[in-house]
Amino acid sequence: MAAAAVLPVLGSGAAPAVAAPAGAATSAAPGRGCPLVVRGTVLHFLDDPGDPPDPATWELFEDGALVVGADGRIAWTGHARDLPPGLSAGAERVDHRGKLIVPGFVDTHIHAAQVDVIASYGEQLLQWLDTYVFPAEARFDDRAHARALSGFFLDRLLAAGTTTATVFPTVHPTSVNAFFEQAEQRNLRMLCGKVLMDRDPYAPAYLRDASVAQAEWETRELIARWHGRGRLGYSITPRFAPTSTVKLLTMVGRLWNDHPDLWIQTHAAENEDEVALVDELFGGRSYIDVYDRHGLLTKKSLFAHCVHIDDTDRTRLAEAGSAIAFCPTSNLFLGSGLFDLRAAREQKVTVGLGTDVGAGTSYSALVTLNEAYKVTALRGGTLSAQRGFYLATLGGAKALDLDGVIGNFRRGKEADFTVLDFAATPVLARRTEVSESFAERLFALMILGDERAVAATYVMGRRVHERAARG
Repeated sequence: MAAAAVLPVLGSGAAPAVAAPAGAATSAAPGRGCPLVVRGTVLHFLDDPGDPPDPATWELFEDGALVVGADGRIAWTGHARDLPPGLSAGAERVDHRGKLIVPGFVDTHIHAAQVDVIASYGEQLLQWLDTYVFPAEARFDDRAHARALSGFFLDRLLAAGTTTATVFPTVHPTSVNAFFEQAEQRNLRMLCGKVLMDRDPYAPAYLRDASVAQAEWETRELIARWHGRGRLGYSITPRFAPTSTVKLLTMVGRLWNDHPDLWIQTHAAENEDEVALVDELFGGRSYIDVYDRHGLLTKKSLFAHCVHIDDTDRTRLAEAGSAIAFCPTSNLFLGSGLFDLRAAREQKVTVGLGTDVGAGTSYSALVTLNEAYKVTALRGGTLSAQRGFYLATLGGAKALDLDGVIGNFRRGKEADFTVLDFAATPVLARRTEVSESFAERLFALMILGDERAVAATYVMGRRVHERAARG
């Protein structure tokens, strides 16, 4: 796996600066205060590697350095031997040699309110929601509970090396406020928004919006309070079609047209029974078509799962610039089906990786990639380590339309990054020791790694998590 020649300027410290995409929040938090030089094996991606992976789409510096400016943004990336003396003068230095430095993981679908129902036994999607999820979410009208679990949730993400996510809270404004407060305290780039659901009986009465008008008013209030504040962005969040009336979906489309710098997140075509229910409730060509008819396919829309869609749906998603969150641990745990990653790429649909906790079984992008490899294999394909790490970093940033500010180490981007340990466990250490190439080591990390492999997590150049020393 050779260093790419696509951007040789990175080796000279002269990479072009990047600008935030339209509508992206800008960081208002203070920077580091002084520059930081981080030494280690540096890997980042410039584009989707494809299958087989194209070496021109990544850069690898086996003895590399990453320079973070006082503003918390990337100032330089390249071989350590080429580090410009002027950039490192007066800088704090951190030595992670022997470990892998990658951009912070991006989780494109996860539920902050489902912390307490991870690993709940015996149900598929619709029954699982009624039995476990909805009762757990009902507790989030309590401010103290919402604050405590939001903090726990974010700390678990950081321990797993995840620095950005698009997050489902609950219908309660309290849950949104608690999540954003906790994310702001940690200076994280996060997306979130009040869950919207109003259809009887599929949205239980104790979680149902009293009216579409009230749901819209509460959403607009939350947008005014949080969108663009620090590193936070607001996602309009209809839960999914079965819990939504036509009136509610119409309101979502109207709200996005009023504020096209917002995001939209929802679920689609996860489970065969769910797909049949959507057909019964809405009719039309397909589940994706239901959202399309209401104006929800936009360049800032993300649809979780999309297991049971066809090429016509994929073509329409690609045309709209909408993205899919691939959630393999969840799809396997709930028996929902096998996502077709190869078909999505062939139809040019942007795909990111989602853990979907608590339907998923881990907060870790590495564990999720392990399962993604197996799902892809069952579909008759392969998932290289290069493409896996792309999906977990720049691919996720592209899916969230945030690749102008995060996702790789281009100069000017926010310095969120994760340090991974090839020797985190005895099994991983042994497999690494006998590997004959970097690609082989990277694949072993993808398959055998989990939170234990995360040596440290940095946000805007500040270390916010460090793994306890092994005894």
